[in-house]
Amino acid sequence: MDALNHLMTGFAHALSPENLLWALLGVLLGTAVGVLPGLGSSMAVALLLPITFQLDPTAAFIMFAAVYYGGLFGDSTAAILMNTPGQSSAIATAIEGYQMARRGRAPQALATSAIGAFIGAILSTTLVAFFSPAIIDLALQFGPAEYFALAVFAFLATSAVVSQSMVRGLVALCIGLVISLVGIDGISGAERFTFGMPQLFEGFSIVTITVALLAIGEVLHVAGGHGGTESGALRRSGTPWLGRKDLRRTLPAWMRGTLFGLPFGVIPSGGSEIPTFLAYGTERKLARRRAARGGAPDEFGNGAIEGVAAPEAAGSATAGTAMGALLGLGLPTSATAAIMLAAFQQYGMQPGPLLFERNGDLVWALLASLFIGSVMLLVLNLPFAPLWARLLLIPKPYLYAGITTFSALGVYAAASAMADLWLMLLLGLLGFMMRRYGIPLAPVLIAVILGPVAETELRRALAVGQGDVAVLFDSGISLALYALIVIVLGVVTVNRARAARAARAQVSAPHPAEKV
Repeated sequence: MDALNHLMTGFAHALSPENLLWALLGVLLGTAVGVLPGLGSSMAVALLLPITFQLDPTAAFIMFAAVYYGGLFGDSTAAILMNTPGQSSAIATAIEGYQMARRGRAPQALATSAIGAFIGAILSTTLVAFFSPAIIDLALQFGPAEYFALAVFAFLATSAVVSQSMVRGLVALCIGLVISLVGIDGISGAERFTFGMPQLFEGFSIVTITVALLAIGEVLHVAGGHGGTESGALRRSGTPWLGRKDLRRTLPAWMRGTLFGLPFGVIPSGGSEIPTFLAYGTERKLARRRAARGGAPDEFGNGAIEGVAAPEAAGSATAGTAMGALLGLGLPTSATAAIMLAAFQQYGMQPGPLLFERNGDLVWALLASLFIGSVMLLVLNLPFAPLWARLLLIPKPYLYAGITTFSALGVYAAASAMADLWLMLLLGLLGFMMRRYGIPLAPVLIAVILGPVAETELRRALAVGQGDVAVLFDSGISLALYALIVIVLGVVTVNRARAARAARAQVSAPHPAEKV
């Protein structure tokens, strides 16, 4: 009851006209910035930081949080329409969302994304408001060995479940790990795979990799005559809203995605990439199982709506509990949260367990504003889904030329370096070749994002254990994650062996005409 009373007091502050105005400004700015590759919510908050010191702290943090949530809504728009995620949290959404857009279902994909982000944000914020102590206890259970086990689980689960071939999935995983090794080793300071080029000392930017593999690779793929959709097909989008059939498919996916995202917000495991890919992989596996039992056909790879619903809910839920970790533990689990931590310190406040006692008015007003901002985003974005989708009516040559231009601008704006544009072109060629030979992109992206995290945590764990590998298996959390890895790989291997046997039996079976 105390939490409910505090939350009601927070709503009284957050619903003041001034704070509502800052929340509205934040969601609009976050959505606009989220659409542009390379200009995520973290950059928007960083740019606003110097100019908000004249504001009341409550108003400033309400606007920061609104930008954070608005970026989650905005980054999926470009991912669905142009296969160019605004941030890495929308990479998983781009896989099926872009295919839905190519099939003429862009309005449904955008609506699914908006509702999924809303559900994830509301449920995660509710959890933070009423169960912050339990969230803090969960975060404290993870050490270097647990983080490494979590990264390995994400690697193998993504490679095995997302890709059609386990071998190709592992090849893609190795490509991503090699890319992640380029640059200066953060622990020893040694150069790795830089070929003496200063431009590679900082490694490959995740913005450059994501834009190159997804957007430029797709543009080259279409230009080579291997993909793309005629503009006439894009016009046959049907109703711009979700029908009953779509809702029956998306509602369970939204719930499952939210469950994936909730615990990951308090774990500094690389952001929302792990839960979004795990949510996507789970929906793909469930779709295959339904198809094998004679149910609905498996649409994954061709625009499955569940592949948009689950990752969006997972990413938004992760952002919500990340705010809980920041406020209750002082632990920033994302780039935006880290910048907000710096903002708290600039105002003379230190996030942590005492923040709720010393600055309770600000904390509860901020939590209340997260509910308000989520509603604002849904009201602003859902009606405009059909309007956004009309961008796909642009003739294909102009559309893909625009995608290439905005991709180059986003990559250049991230670091203002011409070298990144050349790297974008080279990695775009790599993305084209991977599409050409059927190598999946998802394992590459998850390896690039989590490779440095896995390496750092492995080395820390071995340092704690003085080189003894047994330290990686000392905790129950680590053992449970490794057991899940074995189970997932075993189930995937058995199911694919059965499918291969069934396919061979069908091919070898005599044709009815031959029996006669």
